[in-house]
Amino acid sequence: MKTLKSIIVIICLIPAFLTAQVKEQLELFPLNSVRLLESPFKHAEMKDLEYILALDPDRLLAPYLKEAGLEPKAENYPNWENTGLDGHIGGHYLSALAMMYAATGDQRMKERMDYMLSELKRCQDNHDDGYLGGVPGGRAMWKEIAEGHIDAGAFSLNKKWVPLYNIHKIYAGLRDAYLFGGSEEAKEMLIKLTDWAIKLVSNLSEDQIQDMLRSEHGGLNEVFADVAFITGNEKYLTLAKQFSHHYVLNPLLQHEDKLTGMHANTQIPKVIGFKRIAEYDGDTTWADAARFFWETVVDNRTVTIGGNSVREHFNPVDDFSGMINSEQGPETCNTYNMLKLTKMLFLSDPDVKYMDYYERALYNHILSTEEPDRGGFVYFTPMRPGHYRVYSQPETSFWCCVGSGLENHTKYGELIYAHDGDDLYVNLFIPSTLDWKKKGIKITQNTAFPDKEKTELTLGLKKKSKFGIHIRYPEWITKGGMTVSVNGEPVEIPDQPGEYVTIYRKWKDGDNISVSLPMHTTVEQIPDGEHYFSILHGPVVLAAKTTTDNMPGLYADASRGGHIASGEKIPLQEMPIIVSEPDQIAAKVKPVKGEALTFTLDDLYSGDYNNLTLMPFYRLHDSRYIIYWQSETEDAVKEIKAEIAAKEAAEQELERNTVDLIYPGEQQPESDHFIKFERSNAGVNAGKHWRDAQGWFSYELRNPDRVPVKLRVMYFSADRGRNFNILANDKVIAEVNLRGRRGNDFYTVDYDIPEDVAINTSGTFTVKFEAKEGSVAGGVYEVRLLNK
Repeated sequence: MKTLKSIIVIICLIPAFLTAQVKEQLELFPLNSVRLLESPFKHAEMKDLEYILALDPDRLLAPYLKEAGLEPKAENYPNWENTGLDGHIGGHYLSALAMMYAATGDQRMKERMDYMLSELKRCQDNHDDGYLGGVPGGRAMWKEIAEGHIDAGAFSLNKKWVPLYNIHKIYAGLRDAYLFGGSEEAKEMLIKLTDWAIKLVSNLSEDQIQDMLRSEHGGLNEVFADVAFITGNEKYLTLAKQFSHHYVLNPLLQHEDKLTGMHANTQIPKVIGFKRIAEYDGDTTWADAARFFWETVVDNRTVTIGGNSVREHFNPVDDFSGMINSEQGPETCNTYNMLKLTKMLFLSDPDVKYMDYYERALYNHILSTEEPDRGGFVYFTPMRPGHYRVYSQPETSFWCCVGSGLENHTKYGELIYAHDGDDLYVNLFIPSTLDWKKKGIKITQNTAFPDKEKTELTLGLKKKSKFGIHIRYPEWITKGGMTVSVNGEPVEIPDQPGEYVTIYRKWKDGDNISVSLPMHTTVEQIPDGEHYFSILHGPVVLAAKTTTDNMPGLYADASRGGHIASGEKIPLQEMPIIVSEPDQIAAKVKPVKGEALTFTLDDLYSGDYNNLTLMPFYRLHDSRYIIYWQSETEDAVKEIKAEIAAKEAAEQELERNTVDLIYPGEQQPESDHFIKFERSNAGVNAGKHWRDAQGWFSYELRNPDRVPVKLRVMYFSADRGRNFNILANDKVIAEVNLRGRRGNDFYTVDYDIPEDVAINTSGTFTVKFEAKEGSVAGGVYEVRLLNK
C-alpha cells in the first residue's frame, strides 16, 4: 500500500486524535471537549436538537431502501425529497446526529445515528458493489456514466437532478459518523463507497471526468481527500484530484476572478476540496488558490452579514443593485461553506482577519437563520429593505439549507478555542467550557457578550503549568481599547487590534483572565459604493423591524418554491432614508438607556415608518426588516424618492401581472420548474443568465388560478440566424427567427397561449423551445407568464 507524503497538515474537521502535528499549524479541539453555556448559541443548539428529533429517520431512509430494492418502512418526505433530490437530507441528517452527539453527549443522537447506519448498511450490502445512494433510478444512470455516456449541465447529470451533489451528502454523513460519532461501521461503509467511485471513473478519460464535473458535485474532492488521510492510501488522494474541477481551479491559480454569474454554492465546496488536497500533498499553489478565492469573495462579494450571492449566483462586484432589489439574497449554504473554508485557512495561518470574518458571519448570518421559537431554518436572507425571510417546517421543507441548517447549530463550539502544541488560542467570546484532557486543564469562559463588553476565563488545573494563552484582539475594537488583566493585575498588550494578545506564564488552578471588549458603532457601505449602508455595533449587525403585515408563506409549505419569500415587495421609495452625509450616520445612532444593544436612529425621512428601533439582526424574527439603509443629503431626498418611485412603479406593475417566472440558466429556478433538455447549454452574458439548445429544452409553468395568460420571452439583440419553435403542451404557438437587432441590449416578445392549454385542471403546462434542423433554440434570458 502506498502511503501519503509525510507533509500532512492538520485537517479541520477531523478531531485532534486523528491529526498529525506540524510546526505552526493550529489544531482544533475535539467537538466533544467543548460545551456551550447559556447563550443565544446554546438556545440555537437546543432548538436544532428538537428539530432533529422531529424528523422521522425511516422517511429519510426511504430513498436509499427503494434504490437498494428493499421495502421502505415509510414514505419519502415531500418537497425536494420526492422530486429528484431524494436522499440528500439523509446524509446531512447523519452528519447532524454525529456532531450533535459530540457537542452535547445526548444519547438519543447516538441511538438515531446507529439506527441510520444499520439501515444504510443493509442498503449497501444489497447493492453488492459498495454503492449507496438515494438518487431515483441512480443505478442505471451510474452505469451510463461508467460506460462514458455523459450528459452534464450545471444542475443535472444524465437527466438527473445533481446526483453527484446528492451522493456527496451521504459520503459526508458517513465520514462525520466516523470522525465525530466514533463509528467504525461508518468508516468501513465510507471506504466501500469510495472504492465504488474509483470503479465508476476507472474507464473515463480526464476530459470525460472534467465534463462530468460541470454538474454540481458538492465537496466530493474534499471527502475523497479525507478518506486518503483516514486510510493512509494515496489512491484516494488521486481520486480527490480527479474530482477537482479545473474550470474553477485554473483561474484561481492565476489569481483571476472569473466568479461573476457562477452558481455560488457550487464553487465554494470545490475550493474547500482544493485546500484539503493541498494540506495533504503540500501543494502550496492549490492552497494559495483557495486563499485567493476567500479574499475575492469576502473582500469583494460579501455583504454586511457575512453572506453572498443573489438568486444563488455571484453578482458583479461593481453592481449590487440585485442584492438590494431581490427577495433572494444570501443563501445560508454559502455561508455554511465559507465558514468551513475560513476555518481551514485560519488553522494554516492564524491571522485575525479570518476569525473576524468567521465571527461576523456566525453571529449575523448563521445564528440569524434559525427561528428561536419554532426552530425553522432560512434559505434566503433578503437584503432588500422591507422584505422578510421564510422558515422551514419539519414536515414540509427539505431544501439544501435545511440540510446545512441541521448541521450549522451543532458545531458552534468547533472554533471557540484552538491550540498550537501547548499554547491555547481563544478565538470567540462565547460562553463555554473547554476540557483539555491531554494537559489536564479546564477552561470556563463566562460572558454575556455582546450584551456586555467583557469576557472572563477561569482556569482549572490539576497542577501548575507553563504555557501561553493567545486572545484575539478584534479589528472592531479601536486602537488601544482592549484591556486584559490576570487575577486583577493589568497585562501589557499591544495597542493595535488585529493581532493575538499573548500571555505566557506559569498558570495555577483558579487563575482568572478578564478581557474588556469595548464596542462602538460603525457604518459599512454596500460593496459597490452605492448609497446603501449598514449599521454595526462591534461585530453585530443592527436591523430594524418595519411591519409584520403581508408575509405569506412565512412558514414554508411543501411546494418547490416554498423557500422564497413571495409576498409583496414594499416599494423602495416607501422605505426610510437616512438624511445625512455618510460619515455622520454613526453619530445619529443613539443607545436606548437600560436596553442592551438597542438603539434609535435620528434624522430619518421615514414616511410611514416612525419610531424605528435598531436591534441585533440575529434577534429579529417573524417580521419585515431593514438592514441596508439608503442615505442621501436633504436636497437629494425628494429627487431620489421620485426616481425610485418611477422605476418601482413599473417593476411593481410587472410583478403584479406575473403569474410565473423563470430565469433560464439559473440552477434553482430551472430545477423548480422541472427543466428537461437535450443538447442544451447555459451561460452568462452582460450579467444575465441564458439557455439555448441545438436540440430542445422545456419547463413546467404554473398557472394555479387557471386564467388566460401570455408568454413573454427575453432575447439578446446580437443573436441572429437562430430558428426554433415554441410549444405549449406540444402545440406550436410560435415559429421564431432571431434576425439580430442593432446594439447590444435585451428585448422581450409576447406570445399568446391557447386558452385550452392555459386553463386546464392541473394548473400547469409545459413550454418547450425546440431548435429547427441545423439551428439553435435561444438564447433565452427570461421566461415570464403574464396575465392577459
